[in-house]
Amino acid sequence: MSVEPYDEVGIAGPDLIIRRIDPEQHVVDDDNRNCRRISTKAYSPSSGENGGMSVDIEQLMIADDVEPKAYVTSPKYVGSVAFTAQSLRDVGLRIGYDPIPNVNPYHGEVWGTEVKPSRFTGAQRNAILSSASWYVQILGVELV
Repeated sequence: MSVEPYDEVGIAGPDLIIRRIDPEQHVVDDDNRNCRRISTKAYSPSSGENGGMSVDIEQLMIADDVEPKAYVTSPKYVGSVAFTAQSLRDVGLRIGYDPIPNVNPYHGEVWGTEVKPSRFTGAQRNAILSSASWYVQILGVELV
C-alpha cells in the first residue's frame, strides 16, 4: 500500500466503487443454496497493517474517457461488482485514491475505521454484500 488510509472528499456519495472479481479467489460453490456465489473474501481487505479492499474508482475512468467495464475486465478478473461510496461510508468505511504507478491510475482502497483500517466487521461485510450489484456479471454466479 502506498498511502495512509483516509477518506477522499473528492469521491462523492453516488460515485460507483468497483470491486473486481477473480473466479479463482472470489467464487465458491455453496451446497446449502445449491449455487455458485461470490465469497465473503471478495468483500474483505487484504492482509497487512493498513491494507484495504482493492477497488477501482469509476469517476476517474469516465473523466479520462476510458470505458470502465472494459477497463476492469481481464482474463483474470472476468466480472466485477459495484456499490456507491455512500453505502460504504454509511457503515463506517473510508474510500481513498491509491493509484498504482504504470499499472492502474484508477485504483483505490476501502479501509475500515481509523483504529483498525485493515479490518471490516461482519456487519460491514454484510452491508457491502447487500449493497453490491453486478457491474460486469459472471454467468452462473450469484451475488449472495
